[in-house]
Amino acid sequence: MQLREIYDLAVASGIDADPRGREGVEKDLDRTKKAYDRLDDDKKSLFDEERLSNPYSDTRMLVGEPEQEIRGIIAGIDMEVGEVMLADRLRDKGRPIDLVLSHHPEGKALASLGDVMKMQADIWASRGVPINVGDSLISGRMREVNRRLSPVNHWRAVSAARELEIALMSVHTPTDNLVNTFLTKYFEGADVETPAEIIKKLLELPEYQMAAKEASGPFQMVGDENNRVGRIHVDMTGGTEGPVEAVTKLAEAGVGTIIGMHMDEKLRKTAEEAKINVVIAGHISSDSLGVNLFLDKLEAKGLAITPVSGLFRHSRA
Repeated sequence: MQLREIYDLAVASGIDADPRGREGVEKDLDRTKKAYDRLDDDKKSLFDEERLSNPYSDTRMLVGEPEQEIRGIIAGIDMEVGEVMLADRLRDKGRPIDLVLSHHPEGKALASLGDVMKMQADIWASRGVPINVGDSLISGRMREVNRRLSPVNHWRAVSAARELEIALMSVHTPTDNLVNTFLTKYFEGADVETPAEIIKKLLELPEYQMAAKEASGPFQMVGDENNRVGRIHVDMTGGTEGPVEAVTKLAEAGVGTIIGMHMDEKLRKTAEEAKINVVIAGHISSDSLGVNLFLDKLEAKGLAITPVSGLFRHSRA
């Protein structure tokens, strides 16, 4: 496959699994196009035109030519300078590795991480939170994340890959969409009444089994294991954690249990106050599930996959 074909497949897979639905994604792209058309020529010259067809600012080709042929991929959750050097070392030993594929974004994909968070308002709206409330809540959180990322050196892995002449790509929200949709459907068809039963059901999936063996399996963060779950909300996509107020609004909208990758202390305390159950499926294990669902598509096309950097690789191909 060519590098551009892998990138296009990542974006298409993300759109197919987007919780907003294709219509919601197309509306988002249309708003971006209208904003672009209003720019003067100087600002258009600085605009990332990938945004006109790719709604996920945290997913980009960072190093390499689009027409470059890719035989094999080294893939992981965090692919930084060490992993780029590992890829080069494995190439020296004869591995057919032409692309470093990182889940967590690097370079401009990391710098723009906050931009994908706006989709969270649409997800909350599907759970009953008014869209105007969601937009107001997420806009402040997006600015906070962008401020936090602004001083970070985003370019270390990109520079290393460029010097070692190996392609580098970040695929973040598309694979988070894949795991979000997978688990949402998984629990829609499951007969679970308590958080303990949610955890048992998660442990039927290989990624969570492997994580549990490494002392990082699913656990209950808020609520009693024998509480009834009520309405389940799977929270696995949208860039990074939303604002604390969103938890309260979800509880008011009738959500009884959140299944998430992770949750910081402020959000946890808010969930306790809202009397909402929280099950933490696991960060790296959930990321692995989403990445695996994408890698299976590449493996089916004949690409060799080398999993590293915390990726619990399980093929469903």
